[in-house]
Amino acid sequence: MITTSNLSKKYKTNLVLNIQSLDIPKGQSFGLVGNNGAGKTTFFSLLLDLIQPTSGYIKNNEILVHESEEWKPFTSSFIDESFLIGYLTAEEYFYFIGELRNQNKADVDALLAQFEDFFHGEILNQKKYLRDLSKGNQKKAGIVAALIGNPEVIVLDEPFANLDPTTQIRLKQIIKDLAETKGVTVLISSHDLMHVTDVCERIVVLEKGEIIKDLATNEATLKELEAYFAS
Repeated sequence: MITTSNLSKKYKTNLVLNIQSLDIPKGQSFGLVGNNGAGKTTFFSLLLDLIQPTSGYIKNNEILVHESEEWKPFTSSFIDESFLIGYLTAEEYFYFIGELRNQNKADVDALLAQFEDFFHGEILNQKKYLRDLSKGNQKKAGIVAALIGNPEVIVLDEPFANLDPTTQIRLKQIIKDLAETKGVTVLISSHDLMHVTDVCERIVVLEKGEIIKDLATNEATLKELEAYFAS
């Protein structure tokens, strides 16, 4: 589904990402972990064509991401609150995203109804602009908006940050359902090793822009990751 080859990103002389090869198959729940500055957000930004590679490429379903926009109809993401439109209410934002993804109001309402527990009565019918919601509630809105239109690839950068424990648990179930039940390719970056090992069947560790570990998740993965980052 997603193929990376000889990918690098430099800022002047500073090499911030250098991945020779990375393949992510369709339907995999994929986790990306690493300390600050490891290159996680850079990789996602390249995958979403927010920045241009210095060399190499990423293909999404055989489409060169930096040369074509044909991957966009089946790919969605939430990186941070800059993806939101702050002067819209949550409902206005969801319907706007729906229009972009050829979903009518009824389609969007049907999707939103599935996430009442996740919203916990704090998103819809609040008569608030998105910019006036808490960081956690902005994240909830952004994540659910990324699910509109049945995307085949979903990219979430630090999805568990700023969420309360109840919402984190509900989000983990949402992510598991996407990959295991619906066959969606889900890519997550996180500083939270426990959450990422809970929801991802594969975890890649980045350090200084390079892949250090590529793990199939099992019962020992969390301890292995903790030992690595503690050393």
